[in-house]
Amino acid sequence: MKSRDFKDLIFQQFANIATAFSSPKRLEIIDLLIQGEKDVETLSKQISSEFANTSRHLQILKNARLVESRRDGVRIYYRITEERVFNCWKSLQLLSESRVAELKQVLKGFLEERNAADTISTDELLSRIKSNDVIIIDVRPDEEYKNGHIKGSVSFPLAELKDRLDEIPKDREVVAYCRGPYCVLAPEAISILRSKGFNAVRLENGLPEWKAAGLPVE
Repeated sequence: MKSRDFKDLIFQQFANIATAFSSPKRLEIIDLLIQGEKDVETLSKQISSEFANTSRHLQILKNARLVESRRDGVRIYYRITEERVFNCWKSLQLLSESRVAELKQVLKGFLEERNAADTISTDELLSRIKSNDVIIIDVRPDEEYKNGHIKGSVSFPLAELKDRLDEIPKDREVVAYCRGPYCVLAPEAISILRSKGFNAVRLENGLPEWKAAGLPVE
């Protein structure tokens, strides 16, 4: 093999991975699958896409070996292939944050609209856990909570939150978390909680970042 052929082949493989990451919907799929495996129907609903389009996106991700699948009856479930897929996605977020000024502006506006700009850092939360003066709620769907959650957190899926407010004590600060810094579930939860008089803040990151830092999960 000539040197030029070798270079072309290698960089084409890199480009295949980059191409798989080049779609907003595929990035959202990766973000969701990091929480745990999901079937095509569930993914279609969560990314607001038609079943056939979601299947095509998943096939591209599978061809790039970023996700893998298993069949259970008539349903096909997908999951990310390895932790480095999350690492690549997180690196892309960090690069975007440093190079795209509009990203921070959009995020700031979204959070301010929902009165959810106040956050608590991971280190501060760990300290507060030791003091036992906070309640941590996981506002992701219940199946994601069951796949893994911050140790000691309680499942309050956003869809159920309004009907379960009486289960949350008002004498403790509430820390809500979801899938990550760009997930909309925790900001929406903070908006609901504060409108009902709760002292609530948002964890600056989500479960994947917590887990990647080697912190306790259940």
